[in-house]
Amino acid sequence: MDKQYFIELGFKTPDGPEIFGRFFAGDNCKRARAIFCKLQGNRNINDSNVIFLTFVETSNELPVDLDMMACTLDQLGENCKIITTELFKIYSLLPDTLKYRQ
Repeated sequence: MDKQYFIELGFKTPDGPEIFGRFFAGDNCKRARAIFCKLQGNRNINDSNVIFLTFVETSNELPVDLDMMACTLDQLGENCKIITTELFKIYSLLPDTLKYRQ
């Protein structure tokens, strides 16, 4: 049973939540959670929040939301930089531990 971890970017629409971006965070839960914990935002999500990030685990292609936070547009931009930087470090330092997944 292979587990994979993703950080999904989404926003609230009149028809419900819409995912518009997804980062593959690897197969290592501890490492993927460490990236998610570095992100800026508010874990006290309510109806006024529009933009959100979700930490997702997939097992046999079935997703399970593990954590979620809301953020502002400015925080979203910073979070994308953080995620990209952290994934770049992992790919550069440990190229065999992360492989491109669909």
